[in-house]
Amino acid sequence: MKTLKRIKESINATSTRSQWSKAVKEYALELLESLENNPSLCDEFDEGMPIREGDLLSGASDWNEYSYGGCSLIYSQDIAERLCTPSEYKKTKQGARNPNTSEDWMQCQARALFQASNIVLSNQ
Repeated sequence: MKTLKRIKESINATSTRSQWSKAVKEYALELLESLENNPSLCDEFDEGMPIREGDLLSGASDWNEYSYGGCSLIYSQDIAERLCTPSEYKKTKQGARNPNTSEDWMQCQARALFQASNIVLSNQ
């Protein structure tokens, strides 16, 4: 728990300016929370074992599978609300429209989760 608590404090202390950065930070804290809910892993981390991306993925093979598998937000509206500024949220019709021409909301969330995992891993 000490290691996860220290990482959480470090992430919380990071200032964010953009809505995207705030959302990625929130995802990072959620990833840590899911690790805290696995006591056997917490003990290993406190004994000096580093956190690996696989630990954060909770059995998924990548962040797309994690996102599509329901391990995070599952509704486009909720994902859009987290990732978008109020004007972007309105522009996407509260998540009814895709965020851009090359991604749907689950893929966009997967990209944010990947960035969140990098934050967690770099703060160990």
